[in-house]
Amino acid sequence: MDTFEALESRRSVKKFDPAHQLTEGEITRLMEAVILSPTAFNIQNWRFLVITDQEVKDGFRAVGWGQAQFADCSAIVLVCGDRQAYARETERYWANVAPEVRSVLVEKIHGYYGANPEARRDENLRSGGMAAMAVMVAARALGYDTCPMSGFDFQKAAELVNLPADHDIVMAVAVGKPLEAARVRGGQLPLAEVCFRDTF
Repeated sequence: MDTFEALESRRSVKKFDPAHQLTEGEITRLMEAVILSPTAFNIQNWRFLVITDQEVKDGFRAVGWGQAQFADCSAIVLVCGDRQAYARETERYWANVAPEVRSVLVEKIHGYYGANPEARRDENLRSGGMAAMAVMVAARALGYDTCPMSGFDFQKAAELVNLPADHDIVMAVAVGKPLEAARVRGGQLPLAEVCFRDTF
């Protein structure tokens, strides 16, 4: 699917076919595309939990105030961030550059994130947001629909999936085969109202 077509046809679907399953090949194709999402300093701090087990999906419905998308979708992609990613064998992130360049970059990464816990959390949200959009566009390109979701108890969800203490949940994205088309767009603001040039 053309990129513009995928973006234009991407909608938040509320009703998924609970009988449909993604193949392992589709999940792999989806996530291989998603991990091409950008991250600052290439620290690749996003972490993804792909949930297909019905019991866990039902658990998300329970902590998500009964929203059926959680239980009925083919997969939940829980987009998270690792606050310690910057320090996990940092050299790996720049394995393909000259050693002297890698050394400078590693020093900068440790210097910035090591002294700045707020930046580590903020970076998780930024990187996770971009990755979540990649999930939605890539799923659409594969012929599936999605629903980005933050309407759930993050703490209970973290307990449900044994989220490591140094990770943050960014959002969940339900992926699946729709049972019905998305409703008409609620109302799109005109481009001129939201897009400016050079200064506000």
